[in-house]
Amino acid sequence: MHDAGPGPGPAEPSGPAEPPVAAGPSGPAVTRRAVVLGGAAAVTLGSGVAALVLAVTRDGVNGPASPRGGAATPTGRPGRAAGGVALTPIAQLRGDSAAFDTPGGPRRGTVPGRWRGASSALPVLESQPGWLRVRLAQRPNESVAWIRSTDAALVTSSHRIEIDLRERRLRLYDREVQVLDAPAGIGVDDHPTPAGEYFVAFFAPPPDPGYGDFVLVTSAHSTTITDWDSSGDAIVGIHGPLGSEAAIGRDGAQVSHGCVRLQRADLARLRDVPAGSPITIRSGSTI
Repeated sequence: MHDAGPGPGPAEPSGPAEPPVAAGPSGPAVTRRAVVLGGAAAVTLGSGVAALVLAVTRDGVNGPASPRGGAATPTGRPGRAAGGVALTPIAQLRGDSAAFDTPGGPRRGTVPGRWRGASSALPVLESQPGWLRVRLAQRPNESVAWIRSTDAALVTSSHRIEIDLRERRLRLYDREVQVLDAPAGIGVDDHPTPAGEYFVAFFAPPPDPGYGDFVLVTSAHSTTITDWDSSGDAIVGIHGPLGSEAAIGRDGAQVSHGCVRLQRADLARLRDVPAGSPITIRSGSTI
């Protein structure tokens, strides 16, 4: 993801998947490579709009995924915390896993055990004896697949992120208690931040200081850019302001090509969110 300063910049690291990716009817295989579009320097796309979409290349990762990110809680099964607070079950894949449209049905492909250099941690949407229905990180957006439960270790997360595109706010919840309500820099009209249900894929090192201490890479992909800077994909990330924090201000702003920008202090509050935690991006003010 690569954007820069007051001007626009490309999106951040992303990568075509490793082995064949079971990303639904049309999920292209993405190789594991996180790349900063345009390199370490900021790339101005015009109109002073930063292109905050992750660029995914087709060959390995430019450096390993960052170890940043909170630790999920091991669990034997999905459940609730004390007091009845819902927890999100997360499947941490032990390796590549066969993907199915229905439990026990014909195999449709493979869900990679590692993606862009990071271990796959996928939110569990549903379960049946011996099976887990998980959300995938690959295109198309909001793709899902069934995998065998023996292919993953189950953990839970008490965190979730909600982004309201109308209000231009990012809100973080821990055990259903709101712990952050921050102004967000979102995509411009021609390159909007895609609404939908996603998750934290992994944390990546920042291409340069403007991104903050880390880039939170999501499972969301741009709906208007499919091949940023010949990288093979364009993945949405959450990162620092890429320049003056005044561009985001107190009310948020449309300043990117799809990624979400935060003030540095607000970005730091996301450091402890475990990979696999859900992210909801709403197009209207319904949070």
